[in-house]
Parts: sequence; structure tokens; C-alpha cells
Amino acid sequence: MEHNLNHKTTDFEIKKDLLEDVVVPSKNEVQRFHGSWFRGNNTNFIPSKKMLFEAGSFEKYILHGYKPDEPFINKTTVITAFGSCFAQNISKYLHTEGYNVLGKKLNLMSHIVRFGEGIVNTFAILEQLQWALEGKSLSSGLWFGSKKEIVTPDEISRENTRYLLNRTEVLILTVGLSEIWFDKDSGRAFWRAIPAKDYDESRHGFRLTSVEENFKNLQNIMLLRDQYLPNMKVIITLSPIPLMATFREVNCISANSTSKAILRVAIDLMMSEKHKQLYYFPSYELFKEVYVNPFQADNRHPREELVLNTMKLFERVYCN
Repeated sequence: MEHNLNHKTTDFEIKKDLLEDVVVPSKNEVQRFHGSWFRGNNTNFIPSKKMLFEAGSFEKYILHGYKPDEPFINKTTVITAFGSCFAQNISKYLHTEGYNVLGKKLNLMSHIVRFGEGIVNTFAILEQLQWALEGKSLSSGLWFGSKKEIVTPDEISRENTRYLLNRTEVLILTVGLSEIWFDKDSGRAFWRAIPAKDYDESRHGFRLTSVEENFKNLQNIMLLRDQYLPNMKVIITLSPIPLMATFREVNCISANSTSKAILRVAIDLMMSEKHKQLYYFPSYELFKEVYVNPFQADNRHPREELVLNTMKLFERVYCN
């Protein structure tokens, strides 16, 4: 004889039989877990591989806990996406589908428009917002563009970046690295690695940043949003694209796991604070836990069909 257990945060019917097994049924699968352990008031069991390919599995097993109450992006909503290179995939897809991606439609000398996919760490993202919204002064020579050129923090670019942000209704931030190169004099982080021709050992340093540092950066980003752009919605994602190389004395695979884990924990701490109009999209989880063989032969660039699938899932959840 069986009776129902009510678990308010699950979408499944969970049953406990006389053998104390917890039975989790779905359309194509029945999983059994030991029922003798106390499971708490909120229990979400890991799905089987079959469950991950059932209709509605994305919402049930991956987006659960992060799904917005309703979609809030339509074809007129003003969107800006920047951060790691994965943000470029989001911008490109939404623009192709006819959404109002502002950076794709404005011919502005804005760093977010020109170099947004290269601003890959929380330090640089925060600094861009402080510079644009508060006029924080910056030293020249700290930012490098995609062609290894030095990017100057000039006033025209700052005004254009602020203009862009003030018009933005949905800001999509994609973080990618917790390893940073930094300026030894000021302690400020660089956007990316140092071009070989510009490297100066007396000035340029490298380090792995902490969960606490990245969490604080994310908090400060939200404080800026609340103060200057209170109506802006923010969607944060963690890029699944791994490190090309690490400068630590460990192998790149292990270093990448550490780098991503630091950022994922920082994001989790941020989401637990329940900020208004802050959302998380689990692109990282899709590539690391769901997709089979998600990367191309270089083991770094995601397969194009999986990027497309991820963008369609994003659209399904957030867009009307």
C-alpha cells in the first residue's frame, strides 16, 4: 500500500511504499531512491537520462527554481547583452529572430557594443558600469580590444555607453572567467590576457579570484542597477565555454573546473538574495550536465546545433 508525500517544490508525484523506497515516476521512466533517509521539505531528485528527453524536461529538471513567472521579452523590448563570448551567441540569435537587440541596431562608439564579448570577468563588467553610470575615472592602458589594440576610456565612449544602458530594458550579463590578469599598481583587472608585445612583468600580474570577490562584484552590479536603472531586468548566465589555457601550475581541465565553480557559487549566492527583476538562465548546466558531446573537435567551441537549441530554450522561457 502506498501513500502520497507532498513536496511543494517538485513537479512530480513522489510515493513512498512499505519498503521505504521513494518512487519518482515520469512519462517514460520510474526511478527508485532509498526512503529511509530524511529528505527535507523540498526534495528534487536527479533525473535519469530518459527523463531529460521527455517533453517539458527543461522546465522540470533544469530551469526549476529559476523560471520567471511569465515571459517578459517581446519584439519591442530593448535588449543589451555583453560579458563573455557566449553573450555574442545570445545577441546574434535574438537579433536574427527580430528582437530589439540595441547594440546590433546602434552605430555607437560604445565599448559594450564594440568589445562586449571580450569583457569576460565580473571585475571588468562592474568597472564598465561604474565608468558609464558614475563617471569613475580609469587609467589608460588597462583595456585591450579584440585585435590587441589598447582601448582608451574616452568621454565620448562613456556617454555612448551610458546612453545605451539608459535605453536598455533587459540586460543579459554572461560571466566566463574567475582567472584574471591585473595591474599591479592599481589592482584593477584587465578585460582579457595581455598581448605578448605589451607584457611587462613589473606591471602585469595574474591570479585566481575568489568566490567572495566575484559575489561582491555581482552585488555591486545590482546596487548600480537599483540606483541608476531601477526598471531594468537583469538576466545572468555562466558561459559554458571553457578556458583556452590557464596560467596556473595545474592542467587546464582542472583549472577550468575551478574557475567555473567559483563563478557558479558566486551566482548562486547572488540568486539566493532574491533581488527583484534578477534572473538566471542555466546555459552552463545544459552544456555540462545535459548535452552529449557538446563541444567541437577543439573541445572548446560549442557545437552550433546545441547553441541554437539553447537559444530556442531561452526564447521559450523569456520571450513572448
